[in-house]
Amino acid sequence: MFINLINSIVIKNKNKVIDYPLSLQSNQVDNYHGTLVEDPYRWLEDDRATEVEDWAKAQNNVTFDYLNKIPYRDSIATRYKALFDFPKMYSPIQAGDYFFYYKNEGLQNQAVIYRQKGIKGTPVVFLDPNQLSENGTVSITVLGCSKDNAYLAYAQSQAGSDWQEIHVMEVATGKKLQDVIQWVKFSGAAWYKNGFFYSRFPPAKDGGELSEKNVYHSVYYHELGTSQEADTLVFKDEEKPEPNHYCTVTEDDKYLVMYAALGTDGFELLYKDLENPTATFIKLFEGYQHKNNVVRHEKGKFLVHTDVNAPKYRLVEIDLNNPAPENWKEIIPEKEDLLQTVSKGGGKLFAEYLQNATSRIHQLDYRGNFEQAIQLPGLGSVVGFSDKEGVKELFYAFTSFVYPGTIFIYDVDKGISTPFFEMDLKFDPTEYEEKQVFYTSKDGTKVSMFLVHKKDLVLNGQHPTFLYGYGGFNVNLTPSFSASRFILLENGGVYAMPNLRGGGEYGEAWHKAGMLHQKQNVFDDFIAAAEYLIEENYTNSEKLAIAGGSNGGLLVGACMTQRPELFRVAFPAVGVLDMLRYHKFTIGYAWAVEYGSSEEAEHFANLLSYSPLHNLKEGVTYPSTMITTGDHDDRVVPAHSFKFAAMLQRCHVGENPVLIRIATDAGHGAGKPTSKIIEEQADQWAFLFYNTNTTPVY
Repeated sequence: MFINLINSIVIKNKNKVIDYPLSLQSNQVDNYHGTLVEDPYRWLEDDRATEVEDWAKAQNNVTFDYLNKIPYRDSIATRYKALFDFPKMYSPIQAGDYFFYYKNEGLQNQAVIYRQKGIKGTPVVFLDPNQLSENGTVSITVLGCSKDNAYLAYAQSQAGSDWQEIHVMEVATGKKLQDVIQWVKFSGAAWYKNGFFYSRFPPAKDGGELSEKNVYHSVYYHELGTSQEADTLVFKDEEKPEPNHYCTVTEDDKYLVMYAALGTDGFELLYKDLENPTATFIKLFEGYQHKNNVVRHEKGKFLVHTDVNAPKYRLVEIDLNNPAPENWKEIIPEKEDLLQTVSKGGGKLFAEYLQNATSRIHQLDYRGNFEQAIQLPGLGSVVGFSDKEGVKELFYAFTSFVYPGTIFIYDVDKGISTPFFEMDLKFDPTEYEEKQVFYTSKDGTKVSMFLVHKKDLVLNGQHPTFLYGYGGFNVNLTPSFSASRFILLENGGVYAMPNLRGGGEYGEAWHKAGMLHQKQNVFDDFIAAAEYLIEENYTNSEKLAIAGGSNGGLLVGACMTQRPELFRVAFPAVGVLDMLRYHKFTIGYAWAVEYGSSEEAEHFANLLSYSPLHNLKEGVTYPSTMITTGDHDDRVVPAHSFKFAAMLQRCHVGENPVLIRIATDAGHGAGKPTSKIIEEQADQWAFLFYNTNTTPVY
């Protein structure tokens, strides 16, 4: 199976010697449309194989041996633990007289779910996920309450996996029901009568849970008190195994609304009359070119948030008896700013606009008449304003880079916001400033970027700088608060976050300008951001680190292979790094609408042109690199990071370390316990400071 072994690589670094583990090469060669491509580390795709487990353990031994020798690693962890140790709360949801919310008292591995009766009631622990595992790796996601507010459904996940189990508890008593729903991924619980609709995959084959391709995502109805085997199959597409299906029920229980997504960009919208036992699904929007979300139903008419003929979105009213576009009534027209979401609550509509990637909230009536702009604490990001028609007090959360997440209660009738929960920090974020700048990318496109640093920063080009990006899947990067970031800022560092093409900050046209054959624009935008930071004397190449996760890991991998001399440190996290085979694992095929697939000749050459794994070249000096992944990542499987690490260690020359840090009992990122977050973030900052010749103040 294997041809010539790669000798253990010995590299001197910081007067230390890194002896990388042996990575065997196979003679695997694939023919892509007449082009032969070697894949010598194909064997690392089998995460169940003993030799792969041994390789991963050996790599971790090398990585942690290196990290253990950084003199201030422990002091950074101690400081971050102190910074992180403050109460954190997440917006409550209302169920009749009760309110539920997540709260972490400071250093708990998982946030605890509390219940209290009334706004001023005494909170009691309703569900504590920390009691479900010794190491805090079981996480809980509240899926919502039944229409009569009697039951609450939640999803339970282990070790960061996307696989979930749905459980149910009584709201008033906290009693757990016997109902357990398995093989669930990417699903909510859409309550209807004495049960709920949910989506799941068929059971995985033994041992294939973390890598097997996920197909036939189907919708079921579960009635409380019955076994999962008795659940009713509501929808399964036998002809198209790959689309995923998500359901909601209109507040009046009239319609089941289903979204069928072939990938991550665009989806079909179908609905079914729940009052007619013989009704079947009707397609309101066919095809996968657009994004349409039902906001509200009234008397046979849907309010739909849509990008049809509106790349920055609008809200339209669609009469289900006359659904043709020429019969639509425009409620909120498209504007210059992105209409990111429209939610309802308290008898009103709340339109969230993004203006240069910061939130603006407008309150309107159901006819789209403007009533008022919600006064926010500043420029930042908002989540909330969504609840039932009759609820008159709505919750929302506001945050920015220097404004910790604060929960407000909004009185719909009075139009007044009152703080409900404010974080009590043990440090002063007002010592730092946030600002937005604009720079020019390679093709002349203007790109916005947020910068955060100490006030009165001297622009001497010597500041350690952390350039973070994503640039894909219509994802918006907006201001948010992070205690971890202050490790960098306290040490005179600069945090930079550009709004790259491929994201959705400036509408669908901005997104499309960074996908498929336009993907190189994303990398050019990121590289131009780095060049701006150097030109403006914030930093220099020897002080500059780049970071990103998932699609952002692809971003880092592509940029470090295209411009290795521009960056001193690279952090590709849980990255999509093998662009020729990503679609063969778990849910990877869903990303083909964003990237294209190597199985199609029109996309193969483009993917090969930037695939990080395939663009590493022998004899090149690459940045100091710490790849990170989780052994339970079933979104972007660890094989991406494993193969990239092996190839990078083979190709790289010079003194920079190239390491892979593999977290155990961890997945793509969701549900990660506090203890692991502190360890990983501390290691990241220690690695950055050590490799930019920066001595931290602690």
